Amino acid sequence: MKTYKNLSGDSGIATYETGRTFIKIKFKGESGIYIYDYDVPGRQMVEEMKALALKGQGLSTYILEEVGNNYSGKK
Repeated sequence: MKTYKNLSGDSGIATYETGRTFIKIKFKGESGIYIYDYDVPGRQMVEEMKALALKGQGLSTYILEEVGNNYSGKK
């Protein structure tokens, strides 16, 4: 997994991993890894999350405001 750049300095995201149809996210202080994919929450949201992850800013806010608990799984 890649370390999230956290350009704002106050993100709750520690690391992430992207694939063709998914993004996996490890939040700070959480033991599990959350999986978001084309099934849940859907392609558009996953692609936006991948773009924000690469940018290093805005991902935590996007999840909080748009995605919520709408994830595919947790491991």
